[in-house]
Formats: sequence, C-alpha cells, structure tokens
Amino acid sequence: MTKIINEIRKELKENSDEKIQKSGQTFFKEKVKTYGIKTALGIKIGKDYFNIIKEKSKKEIFALCDELWLSGYMEESFIACNWSYYLHEEYKETDWAVFKRWLEKYVNNWASCDTLCNHTIGSFLEMYPSYVKELKMWAKSKNRWMRRGAAVSLIIPAKKGMFLKDIFEIAEILLLDEDDLVQKGYGWMLKAASQAHEKEVFDFVIAHKQTMPRTALRYAIEKMPKPLKEKAMAK
Repeated sequence: MTKIINEIRKELKENSDEKIQKSGQTFFKEKVKTYGIKTALGIKIGKDYFNIIKEKSKKEIFALCDELWLSGYMEESFIACNWSYYLHEEYKETDWAVFKRWLEKYVNNWASCDTLCNHTIGSFLEMYPSYVKELKMWAKSKNRWMRRGAAVSLIIPAKKGMFLKDIFEIAEILLLDEDDLVQKGYGWMLKAASQAHEKEVFDFVIAHKQTMPRTALRYAIEKMPKPLKEKAMAK
C-alpha cells in the first residue's frame, strides 16, 4: 500500500517548481507545505493513480488517503480529497466520522478545507441530509477550519436550493465570528444560496447588515443585481 504513496510523492517532487511554490504561498497567511505544482497537473497525477487502485475496497482507499493527509503537503491533501470524492456513490453513514476526523485533525489551510468540504462532505450531506445538524456544532468549534467547514460544506447543495433554513441558522451562529476566513466562508455559503433563493438571502442580509462584518456581507451579495447590492451596502 505504501508503495503507491511513494510513487505519487516521487512524481510530485519531480514536477515541483520553486516559482509556483513561492507564488502559491502568497494566497495564504499561514505557512503551507507545497511541492509547487500546477493544480491541474496535481489532479491528473491523482486521477492516474486512482485508476490503478480503484479496484481496492473503499476502506483500503481511505487508508491511503490517511497516509496522504499525514504528510501535511497541500497537493497530497487534494489527492486524498479527490479520491474520497470519486467514491461518493459508495458513501455510508459511518464515513461521516472519517471525514470529520480529516477536517479536525489534518486540515491546516483554506484550500484543503474547501476541497474536502465542497465535494466530499457536500456530497455526503446530499445523500444523508440529517447530518446537516452536525454542522451547527462545528460552527461553535474552537477550530477555525471546523467553523469554516460548517459553511463551505453547504456550497454545492446551496446552489441547488437545498438546506436554506439550516444555512441561515449556521450563518447566525457564525455571524460575529472574528476570523476573516470564517466570515468569507459563511458569506460564500449565503452567496451560493442566493442563486436559488435571492429574495430570502437578501432579506437575511438586510436584517443583519448592522452587525454582519463587511467581509461576509460583500461575499453574500456578490451575485445580486446592482440595486440590491447598493441597498445592502448603504449605511
């Protein structure tokens, strides 16, 4: 099992680029471990190796994902996220504990958080909607990535018009969060929800505009028509 991980790491190192590594760091306030390869190439490498292992059981593939997460390298976390998402048709309720552990234990930057939450966790929630209530507990966590994850896990379902009541409840829990990455996360969630429920999201923003941080507010109204944006931004 470790052999395939070593082969992936060898290929990632061979394709590393110091310029990409340095420019990539500018997107993060915290120090991130990266090989410095283009995202599209990293996805291709991950997909190529998934095709080699895809006959293995989900349990075995998730164990490989754990090995990838353990390295701390962002590109390896992306491969782990993509592998877990490729198996989304096989998700069982017991997988929730696995995904939560990855978020809680391994995620240390917004890119890994969003890749895991948007696709893997978002797909799980569409299959098992009762777990959305768990996100409300994440929203109260001391871990900033759990709090951001509470919001960004609903991005794709929100675009489909799902979970609007829960989205507003999570946004209210996170409303005064001082972490700008959490503010951006719940603002993004509201923006996604506005694609199917523009009036409801606009009304929510207007009701909370006096206390909502401007960062979150700007994200929330980004897709709205100009007159609504102007009304929301007015003092």
